[in-house]
Amino acid sequence: MRLFVAIPLASAVIDELRGISARLQTNGDGLRWSQPESWHVTLQFLGNTGPEQYDCTVSRLREVRFRPVPVVLEELGFFDRAGVFFAGVKLTPELLLLQNRVTEATEVCGFIPETRPYQPHITLARWKGNGQRQGLERLRAKIARQPQFTRFVAEEFLLFESFLGPGGSRYEVRERFSFDGR
Repeated sequence: MRLFVAIPLASAVIDELRGISARLQTNGDGLRWSQPESWHVTLQFLGNTGPEQYDCTVSRLREVRFRPVPVVLEELGFFDRAGVFFAGVKLTPELLLLQNRVTEATEVCGFIPETRPYQPHITLARWKGNGQRQGLERLRAKIARQPQFTRFVAEEFLLFESFLGPGGSRYEVRERFSFDGR
């Protein structure tokens, strides 16, 4: 199993991002656009996971106690080196603390935390391969002004399984973890 832990988006935010994607997307733009049902805010990518590690992870994540987390989307942006177009997510103290608690919980199960700083975002599109970067440049030119997004409060985080395919990844929810207000 290829797993990751993430916060699902509120339906109002999905609708806003769907509208932005529809306005910016063009045929032959050289980009692979993410589907709305795949949008999320990653807390930790776990990668390939065996059955024992899976059981440990679920058990440890069930022990994470946290209050609901306010989520604030920021500007649309680009990770140029990776060829990714995204909606940024504000790194609030609450979100960073949740991300730290998740990585601490999974570390016991053998997962190694990222060494790079946590940079929460929602991936909207990525370039399809070599020679396609001009699609991102054309996309960048289309963004006349930054949108204002609806804020929401995350009431849960999820454990997803990722299935790789020629058209991009598909995600299935494996487990749900509700915040308990403590």
